[in-house]
Amino acid sequence: MSGQGLSTEEVAGIREAVAAGRKPKVVFTASAGQIAGQVGQVVALTDPAVSDEFVVVRFGRDELPFSPVDVAVAPRGAGRRVPSAERPAGEPVVAEPVVAPEPEFVLDTPPVAARAVGEDASARPAESAKPARRAVKPVKAAKAKGPVGLTVTLAYGEGEWTVAAQQGAKVLAKPYVVKPAEALRMVGLVDVSGVQEAVEQILAAERAEAEQQAEKLRSELAEVEARLAELREAG
Repeated sequence: MSGQGLSTEEVAGIREAVAAGRKPKVVFTASAGQIAGQVGQVVALTDPAVSDEFVVVRFGRDELPFSPVDVAVAPRGAGRRVPSAERPAGEPVVAEPVVAPEPEFVLDTPPVAARAVGEDASARPAESAKPARRAVKPVKAAKAKGPVGLTVTLAYGEGEWTVAAQQGAKVLAKPYVVKPAEALRMVGLVDVSGVQEAVEQILAAERAEAEQQAEKLRSELAEVEARLAELREAG
């Protein structure tokens, strides 16, 4: 049993096999816990950028996510029981996949006191008075996943400030326009040297451009009003 887990090349090969409809066999390594040495089948590979546990393995009745270090490529013939008469001498026995048992609890059943009329209680087997007991067997619980990361982006381009939000691969909010004052307040929450100055420079440049446009419009308006006054005097 390999303790190194899956290499990058092996992960790529398994992804191609799953895409072709196959279910490659893998053996659990020591980092998988109690099921180390058991054999499972890879049924899917999710996005490794979302979670480190992106190798989905079918083990018994469960399909659980594992990281590449938890599993290794199973040797040929793994999981197949070979009759003792056909097994070469000295060849190790590979355990078949074990179905994960359902959680069980200890249950003590009291002896049944009722008996048929005329039946002698001493004639009944002594085993009938023994409580039935079911053993509690450990079950490997599915590994809990942490929350997916959230990314909020404030951007400036073409004279507009925009905000967008994304959680993992899911887009929560597409870029939408916000006012410069709101953008300045958001940047004020970021205590990083140079960020506040960069935003203030952008706002100062926009303010200067707006003042130039306003001055130009006022000049054009003055010319139009003077022309209108001349026309009124001529009339």
